[in-house]
Order: sequence, then structure tokens, then C-alpha cells
Amino acid sequence: MDDPAKTIAVVRGASTAEIETIFRTLVDQWRPHVHLAGLVAESHGLPDRFCQAGFLRNVATGARFSIFHDLGPGAAACHLDGTGAVAAAAAAQRDIAAGCDLVILSKFGKLEVAGEGLTGAFRAAINARTPLLTSVSFTHDRAWRRFLGREFVVLPADSATIDAWRRAVQNAPNTA
Repeated sequence: MDDPAKTIAVVRGASTAEIETIFRTLVDQWRPHVHLAGLVAESHGLPDRFCQAGFLRNVATGARFSIFHDLGPGAAACHLDGTGAVAAAAAAQRDIAAGCDLVILSKFGKLEVAGEGLTGAFRAAINARTPLLTSVSFTHDRAWRRFLGREFVVLPADSATIDAWRRAVQNAPNTA
């Protein structure tokens, strides 16, 4: 792939939950033949909660990090646990430093906009010049563009399209 901008992909066009399901499915599909690093989100599975942020699972080790404070049923706010996200990011950074073919990071969201959460893992992937797959809502697009400071490709929330992107960047020389 001769366009380095295409080594960073943002998935859009579906809910966060749908994109996370796609990411988890692709990680399971890719793991046997792609050396992965990064984190995918999993819901806490608790009923009657406003916020579904629950856990980040390390795709290389399977370690699970809690990223939520349970405020109980009916609470009308989402309280993310930044400490858990930072710990998850640190683990992902170690995996990225050890070398990988592809980094998948759940999303660039509210914590990352504030320079917290997975920010360190995003920087590690970018600095390692490793292909990066993530999601960014339109709400955080401006902050993402400022953070990244370069072009990227937007992919639809479609497993086949994302897998075609992955195959293209995996088979291309590293030009990021």
C-alpha cells in the first residue's frame, strides 16, 4: 500500500456496541495468523445501566481491565474508570513495543480527548508505525484529527471491508 495514510483506519457507521462486536469477531478470526496487540471493549452486562462501558480485553494476552464505576440501576451518567483504562493502555504499550503486525484499539473516546485512557497506546502504535484500527465517533472527530495530525482512512462497520483493509496493509511494505 503506497499511501501511508491508509495504515490508520477508523471504523464508523454503526453504534459503538456494533463496532465492538465486529472488532471482537475479527480479533478471533485474525489471531491464528496475525500478531495482534491492543484492546477491545466488552460490556459489563449489567441490566438497567445508562453506560455500557465495562471492560477492555487485551487482544494479545486476554487480560481483562475494568473501566467502569457501577453507579447502580437507573443512574443517568456514565462514569468511566480512567485508572483501569490507563492500566490497560500500559499493557497494550508493552505488547506494541514487543512487536506486532496490527494494533486494534477499541476507540478514541472521552478519556482520550482529555489525554487520558488509551492515549499512550495510541501514541505507541503511531510511533511504532504499526497499522492501527480503531473507531472514533463524529463527536470526537475534531479532537482525533488534532491528536493524530495526519490523514487516515474511514471504513464502514463491515467485517469484510475491514478485513480487506487489514490484508492490504499487512501485505504492504511499512510506509507509515
